[in-house]
Amino acid sequence: MNTFGRKFRVTIFGESHGEAIGVVLDGVPAGLELCEADFEKDILRRKSGSKGTTPRIESDMPQILSGVFEGHTTGAPLAMLFRNENTKSQDYSQFAAKPRPGHADLTAALRWDDCNDPRGGGHFSGRMTLPVVAAGVVAKKILADATILDETPCSEINASIVELGGEEILRCAQDDMSAEWQEAIEKAAKDGDSLGAVVECCVPNIDPGYGEPFWDSIESQIAHAVFAIPGVRGVEFGDGFKAAAMRGSEHNDPIGPDARPIKNGAGGVNGGLTNGAPVVFRVAFKPTSSISRAQQTFNFETGEMDTLEIKGRHDVCYALRCPVVVEAMTAIVLADFALLR
Repeated sequence: MNTFGRKFRVTIFGESHGEAIGVVLDGVPAGLELCEADFEKDILRRKSGSKGTTPRIESDMPQILSGVFEGHTTGAPLAMLFRNENTKSQDYSQFAAKPRPGHADLTAALRWDDCNDPRGGGHFSGRMTLPVVAAGVVAKKILADATILDETPCSEINASIVELGGEEILRCAQDDMSAEWQEAIEKAAKDGDSLGAVVECCVPNIDPGYGEPFWDSIESQIAHAVFAIPGVRGVEFGDGFKAAAMRGSEHNDPIGPDARPIKNGAGGVNGGLTNGAPVVFRVAFKPTSSISRAQQTFNFETGEMDTLEIKGRHDVCYALRCPVVVEAMTAIVLADFALLR
């Protein structure tokens, strides 16, 4: 449903145009230093307003409701709220009759007999990644706090866009776009269209032995969490799908004298467990579904096929704001494993 994790449990709630969205974190250890300012850096990385993103601007700063006292976590459930202050729900009024191709308008209506909140995509909106990023901030703090875990299983998690619109690009920050990146985004926007992208995530320094065989392998848990991000269409580790065209002699990672792999075709995982090499995986994001270019869809009021032209504020490339979301999901998974050890 809306909860993920076993020891570090993350529950998100709310809808894109409701009063607020939020997250409840259960299993947060007591004594972790935490204040609202700690969330600012990662939340700003997800924030809209730059080229290629939606012009919907929200303050996005969390209101901590419980679980923190005098600058430290208490061990009680940590609840945070984010107010929705800049909504234009009228932009979504036509989607009940004419659902957007590629979006959850129709599937949500069918699942919940039209009782779902369709405004802004409701609970299926990319806005729901905001509480995930907040949960990721707490998870990163847990992973970095040796006094809580008696170890630091990983010191950093880094994600960036490596491919945009089908073209490989040099890694760069969202606010420091290359000329090729800007040109691709501007052309798609001019055409009333959108772009997809690939985000690569790396956990460069992680101890071996995290994960479980089979159902709770490190790959399956990361993939489970990452596939919950709206718009994800694929996840691959290490050589990924290219491994199917390789020979074993090419794909296998020789083991060095320090008991670590010399290369990393496996993406840092063997048998569902981290092997001491960096955990490396890539995430494919589809193009944004809401585009102004005319599309065909079924009109459930007229009973005929119809033309849909979407108005409102939407990302040209939603994935531009997602590297920090991928990091957050990864941190959530690793914090859960770390607290279970």
